[in-house]
Amino acid sequence: MGSKAKTSAKASAKTSGKGGKRASTVTTVPVAPPEAGSLPKLKEKEYQGLLRPLHGELVALQEWVKASGARVCIVFEGRDTAGKGGTIKAITERVSPRVFRVVALPAPTEREKSQMYVQRYMVHFPAAGEVIIFDRSWYNRAGVERVMGFCTPEQTERFLLLTPSIEREMVHSGIILIKYWLEVSAQEQSRRLESRIDDPRKTWKLTDMDLKSFVKWDQYTEARDAMLEATSTPWAPWHVAYTDDKKRGRLNVIAHLLSQVPYSPQPPTGVTLPKRRVSPNRSPLDLTTLAIPTRF
Repeated sequence: MGSKAKTSAKASAKTSGKGGKRASTVTTVPVAPPEAGSLPKLKEKEYQGLLRPLHGELVALQEWVKASGARVCIVFEGRDTAGKGGTIKAITERVSPRVFRVVALPAPTEREKSQMYVQRYMVHFPAAGEVIIFDRSWYNRAGVERVMGFCTPEQTERFLLLTPSIEREMVHSGIILIKYWLEVSAQEQSRRLESRIDDPRKTWKLTDMDLKSFVKWDQYTEARDAMLEATSTPWAPWHVAYTDDKKRGRLNVIAHLLSQVPYSPQPPTGVTLPKRRVSPNRSPLDLTTLAIPTRF
């Protein structure tokens, strides 16, 4: 981004849609939070014990969203390897995919490139009773597209200028908009990328784009800071989560997410299983002829 783009981005971060002045809610993101390194990484058993009650609260949130017709939109952005996918999986693994829907769009088609930039994202905005999670979002324009040269400095400048107004209209329409930036250190990012090289479970995560982006740490830092400064607003602030410890990061994001939605606790179900009768005289189909090999 050129100096003109930086100036416009900073100006847009200080001005509300009605022309009133406000202080930017984000300046820069420190490399690590003050307590970083003081806490041991969570063991799996401890992590699962802490995650279980949070999953119960997410179910309560889900039932409130369904009953109230609320619309929730959650945006996840962050450094490569910062743990967006794992965090989203932790949020969604115990809730209904019909309520919690994940949107991870591929590269735009030629037709989509000819549209208004946010158009292909808008069709995925939540309807009543839905929680939509964007695994990367319209903020691609302020991050990877800017750093990798997929858009012009003028396009980035215009995006940063207009996005706060678009998000204000989303919020005014009744959408609960929550935005997360996941931050990981350079050392931990290197370790995670290296771990993908020889692990057949992870090789699909190591793309040519990851390799080209790896050497552009400072450029991504500059893009991140400009994005947060320009688009963290009173109506749609950014929330930063540190994820060098993936497990702690996931727990912190879920706990924070629950604090951002005014859901009601889930009442006891009061359900009891009815009695059923299994006939001893019935001769069911012998399924062993169709069974797969027992290799484990």
